Amino acid sequence: MPSTPAIYRAAAQVASGLAPLLSLLSPKLAAGHRGRQGAAERLSAWGARNRDAARPLVWFHASSVGEGLQAESVLLELRRRCPAAQYVYTHFSPSAVPLARRLPVDVADYLPYDLSQPVERLLPALAPDLLVFSKLDLWPELAVRAAARGTTVALVAATVSPGSGRLRWPARALLRAGYQAVGAAASVSEEDAERLARLGVSPERIRVLGDPRYDSVVERIAGVSDGEPLLRFGRGAPTLVAGSTWPEDEAVLLAAFVRVRATHPTARLVLVPHEPTERHLLAAERVAARLRLPAPLRLSRAEDPVPLLLVDRVGVLARLYGAGSMAYVGGGFGRAGLHSVLEPAAWGLPVSFGPRWGESRDAAALLQAGAARALTGRRSAAVGDLAGIWAGWIERGDEGEAAGRRAKSLVEGGRGASARSAELLAGLISSARPRRSPSGARQDPA
Repeated sequence: MPSTPAIYRAAAQVASGLAPLLSLLSPKLAAGHRGRQGAAERLSAWGARNRDAARPLVWFHASSVGEGLQAESVLLELRRRCPAAQYVYTHFSPSAVPLARRLPVDVADYLPYDLSQPVERLLPALAPDLLVFSKLDLWPELAVRAAARGTTVALVAATVSPGSGRLRWPARALLRAGYQAVGAAASVSEEDAERLARLGVSPERIRVLGDPRYDSVVERIAGVSDGEPLLRFGRGAPTLVAGSTWPEDEAVLLAAFVRVRATHPTARLVLVPHEPTERHLLAAERVAARLRLPAPLRLSRAEDPVPLLLVDRVGVLARLYGAGSMAYVGGGFGRAGLHSVLEPAAWGLPVSFGPRWGESRDAAALLQAGAARALTGRRSAAVGDLAGIWAGWIERGDEGEAAGRRAKSLVEGGRGASARSAELLAGLISSARPRRSPSGARQDPA
């Protein structure tokens, strides 16, 4: 049976052994580690009770919320085509728990650590016909052992950034066996297809089908009703919604807000930190106080619009963008990387972001379409840039509205990848083939 490199298996064993210690450093890591404890047993128990051998089983895995939303749009399309199949969904990050709970699947849980023992327990219990990884979050031990049993391994929304660490040594060598196990890959672009081949996916198994995020974003925005309570925070005044921000973004945003308020005193700012921990929220409040801005009001206590709203909840950003007349997307200053610009674009908002946007294909497309503005230079220069852009969109509303229309048109034009990807997966389900046990003995397909 093909196998992952011994050094990968050793590294995975060490990483899982260190997980309890690393959990002490971060509540998020701790929550993820707790969730993975017993996940193999829970999923295996579901399989023993509920697996119907007469029906195909599709197993979707997506690490976190972003990958999960891409997987969701494909999963929903596939369910329409293959309603008789059973569906399993796993994730790695605790931030994906709310998404996993609302998905129309038969069972959802954390993915156990990528070790041979839990993998060998799960595969016979679930007996998946199709194992689908979203974006690039492929786990080699699981992929290799699943393929050896006759499960088709697939990738959807597959994208590999030019600077991805997976393309470099030693990650590329350690992960290669997993990518070689992929039987079908739906890549976002031709460039992604080329990089997938470098990782080990056979070129003849790759199809360029586009990005399901466009479908996901449009569907989510369309599902927001006019009566959504969050929309009230932007009514009656020009409002900038700043989403997924980090302290580096907030320093620029709040300083620029001081300048904008000097000439446009009715302007509002809705600040949505990427990680709204108490520590992060308090730090943002201290910066606002130092700049003598109106005291931020937290969303959990707000009833009416205020000059500066500080969001202390997760899961509301996509709806809150609908309250804005313009948007700023965080991550363009630090090392986290620029967050998704598609939600504000789908709302028809002009978008701004920090100078480190080069890894974002969507940001580049918005800039090229004249639908976004990127800040330049260091913090001091960026403050002036943002204040000028912000004030300009207030003073020349038609320019901002035109940019927003271009943004929305770009998102609408990207739709269709979910249907194409689901069609690919449905074809894989219908072409059932003999399975192989780990020993190589043939088994009849269910």
